[in-house]
Amino acid sequence: MQLIHYTPRLSSLQAVLTTSIMETHKKNWFKYIVGFITCLLIRLIPFRPPNIEPILATQMPFSRAYGKIAGFSFAFLSMVLFDVLTAKVGMWTFITAGAYGFLGLWASFYFKNKSNSSWNYAKFAVMGTLAFDIVTGLSIGPLFFRQPFMEALVGQIPFTALHLVGNISFAVFLSPFIYRFIIENKKFETQSIMAILKLKRI
Repeated sequence: MQLIHYTPRLSSLQAVLTTSIMETHKKNWFKYIVGFITCLLIRLIPFRPPNIEPILATQMPFSRAYGKIAGFSFAFLSMVLFDVLTAKVGMWTFITAGAYGFLGLWASFYFKNKSNSSWNYAKFAVMGTLAFDIVTGLSIGPLFFRQPFMEALVGQIPFTALHLVGNISFAVFLSPFIYRFIIENKKFETQSIMAILKLKRI
């Protein structure tokens, strides 16, 4: 009787695991790593405005295609690694990384039933940027540097305005491009690139 009772549950669990494994194999992590490294290198450009960066625009399509863990990890690790490389690690690192990681989680759910359109990416860019800047901009200064809250608020307005311009612009043009021509592009696969390299050697 116990076998009869648990067999359907085991079958369901096996089906879920099989589906997860199949979905994992469909994801090309080479593309994910290329996107991650590209964003990191852009952020390392000297004299770059700190609020003009393609992390969110790149994170959104990867969150849409690769899911919540990949979406969270993309930005979280990017923020942490950047601070490590620039020797700026502090408690603020984990606040900003956690906040950006949350946007990846949010994006994975938000884009679940959304089309790959500039409008959808732009809407999320507005919501995500405002959420990120409110959490980080109004907490780090007052908490760690004893900055008056009103001073942090006033100073955050121009920063967020420029942040919105950058993120919306990247979201409109870059995000749909990444999803269509990189994530969904079968030619941009590890095997395809290796085949091209072999042909060039010949």
